[in-house]
Amino acid sequence: MGIGVSLFLLALGAILTWAVEFDVAGLNIDTIGVILMVIGAIGLLLSMLFWSSFAPFRREERTVVRDREIV
Repeated sequence: MGIGVSLFLLALGAILTWAVEFDVAGLNIDTIGVILMVIGAIGLLLSMLFWSSFAPFRREERTVVRDREIV
């Protein structure tokens, strides 16, 4: 799951939790919204964690020492 999908799930969950005033028999829209927000937050956290571990600026620099040829 990428950052975009995680943000989409967070937004959709927030909309379902706080903006929708619709009742469905046998379904609690608020609970579904909270579940989507939790899944989106976990996905965002994991995406950021893996994204930072593969970032090019975190590479360790190595010093390479080569012997010179004696002519």
